[in-house]
Amino acid sequence: MSNTAVKTQQAEIHFAAATEAHLDALVELENALFTVDRIHRRSFKRWLKSHDTLFQVVLADEQLVGYGLVLCNRGTKLARLYSIAVSPQVQGRGIGARLIEHLEQLALDQQRLFMRLEVARSNSAAYQLYLKMGYRVFGEYHDYYENHEDAIRMQKTIYTAPANEIARALPWYQQTTEFTCGPASLMMAMNGYEGAPKASQELELDIWREATTIFMTSGHGGTHPFGLAISARRRGFNVNVLVNTEKPLFVDGVRSAHKKEIIQSVHERFLETAQAEGVNIQYETPTLAGITEAMNRGETVLVLISTYRMDKKKTPHWVVVTHVNDRCIFVHDPDVSDDLLPVDSQHVPIALEDFDKMTAFGKEKLRTAIVIGR
Repeated sequence: MSNTAVKTQQAEIHFAAATEAHLDALVELENALFTVDRIHRRSFKRWLKSHDTLFQVVLADEQLVGYGLVLCNRGTKLARLYSIAVSPQVQGRGIGARLIEHLEQLALDQQRLFMRLEVARSNSAAYQLYLKMGYRVFGEYHDYYENHEDAIRMQKTIYTAPANEIARALPWYQQTTEFTCGPASLMMAMNGYEGAPKASQELELDIWREATTIFMTSGHGGTHPFGLAISARRRGFNVNVLVNTEKPLFVDGVRSAHKKEIIQSVHERFLETAQAEGVNIQYETPTLAGITEAMNRGETVLVLISTYRMDKKKTPHWVVVTHVNDRCIFVHDPDVSDDLLPVDSQHVPIALEDFDKMTAFGKEKLRTAIVIGR
């Protein structure tokens, strides 16, 4: 062992927030430790500037010997351990575990309730460490790494409540256009039942054509709750729509008088068709208690949210509920934001108090949900 290595082994270890001053050392450590899936300099620079990360370095006598990077998803209580590295110079001192505990506490300080991570199936040492620290397997991600190796998906509840058990094991589907969150969510909901039509882009676009509002805040129209309900009804499901207003929906989201007239006309036509085809419409506010009761009956719930708390955009967005407990509501989100992976959009925990705020859309505070079952 070299004199430098001996000195580093004996040095006092401490953690600090990563800064631009650490950039060269971060790149050097990354290149020394990893041959695939490296974080490159440009990405490090982006993460250093991001407001949605917890980026810590490990220092031994001011020499960088490790780092940990956590992503904090906006609008949720989920944190994700994106990358962690510790130099061989300080192996055997439990620094990896100490760093993870430090990152968990920082995430908890940011009101995050859960930490997720992925680990290569072949990395048994890291896998055993995560198990020892309380992480539990909740899925796999096939062909995840550059070398085509599978990843084990793990999660830990970093607050003191018991770990959640997912109530609705729905298959997840990623929307293929920016305007088909409604069809994607409906396909996920339907595929929780035997005999449902298989999720596909063809079906996704078919449902969008059946349920579109024509216009929305900008660009292509989204999907109307009555339109989605009609699509589910025509595919053999019992459907109940809850909405807190009898006014035409989404009209206040556009400025053009012509577009307002079109959206209102579409709303009225959807209402007539829904009533004719046996869709039950209740003019009342969806509640967490009602969502929980529906799920206990074996039904599945789609909820319209505003994306403002996630991306600072006031966009209507459909998600499907997979679980509710005393702290969080969990959703499958069909959208995958930039720099995130599909794993980050599945069973996403949202604190109950945040969810209540997210489910009020627009100036009129529209709240609506669709309940489907066999």
